[in-house]
Amino acid sequence: MEVLLAAPRSFCAGVERAVDMVENALRLLGPPVWVRRQIVHNAHVVTRLEALGAIFVDELDQIPDGATVVFSAHGVAPVVRAEAARRGLHVIDATCPLVAKVHTEARRFAARGDTVLLIGHDGHDEVEGTLGQIPGIRLVGDTADAAAIEVDDPRRVAYLTQTTLAADETAAIVGTLRDRFPELTGPETDDICYATTNRQRAVAAIAEASDVVLVVGSANSSNSQRLVEVARRNGTPAHLVEDAGQIRSEWVAGVRTVGLTAGASAPPHLVDEVIAALAPEIVTEHRVTDENVTFVLPQALRDPGAPGYRPGTHPGATPGSRERQSLR
Repeated sequence: MEVLLAAPRSFCAGVERAVDMVENALRLLGPPVWVRRQIVHNAHVVTRLEALGAIFVDELDQIPDGATVVFSAHGVAPVVRAEAARRGLHVIDATCPLVAKVHTEARRFAARGDTVLLIGHDGHDEVEGTLGQIPGIRLVGDTADAAAIEVDDPRRVAYLTQTTLAADETAAIVGTLRDRFPELTGPETDDICYATTNRQRAVAAIAEASDVVLVVGSANSSNSQRLVEVARRNGTPAHLVEDAGQIRSEWVAGVRTVGLTAGASAPPHLVDEVIAALAPEIVTEHRVTDENVTFVLPQALRDPGAPGYRPGTHPGATPGSRERQSLR
């Protein structure tokens, strides 16, 4: 057997930053540190952080007044920020800067009077946060939605997208919207993040040369699910696995080439464990591009001696700060 590794794979810069923020908060402040929703959509990441003292909750009313809370990488609606302020919670905002970009675009489009359409998956944490940025954002889930949606002024329509969508499916939805609304406006730069795009390109490349593709990631991870779909659209059977323990023997029995990748929220060590379980004779990496993007942590989480830092007080950047959104 040969394992054909897709590259890039596993953690992206936004995920690394969010996980580092929880780890550093626990180290500097001590447990417990509360986290609203899963910091990233991966069960192994959540379990490890729980062992360090993080407590994950669905909503803020499960957190004691005055406690420290981390907002997940998926972002939150302004109403959540307001509730945190009312409760006196010390907020660490781990929203991915690329998700924050979408939030800024939503407010900009709405301010100029556009009907804002969000292409995304109903119920996803990122989508909930973006829908809450302004009143009246309309969700478009697929081309059927795009063909049916009605707006007040067809000349003033703008669209945004969830950052973890499949690029080809999103292009089809945008195409349908543009056919209906020729003056449709979109973001200046693509909302689907670089890591999502790179991982989809990489899995498409290995799928063509593989008998089966395994994608390491959790079932609630949108970007991981999209990798499975991309591989299947390239004509290759593909399966999502949480870890090596979920590989079914019939998937790989008699198979000569197994394509292997991992979603942007899946830790790299899980890929190593899958390789060990498969025990291939050959492991070959197919790299479509290099990634060198990193996101800066808030100063107080990098340096306990930073001005204004006191243990037990808010160590995170304020919403919208330049540092939170800057690239190193």
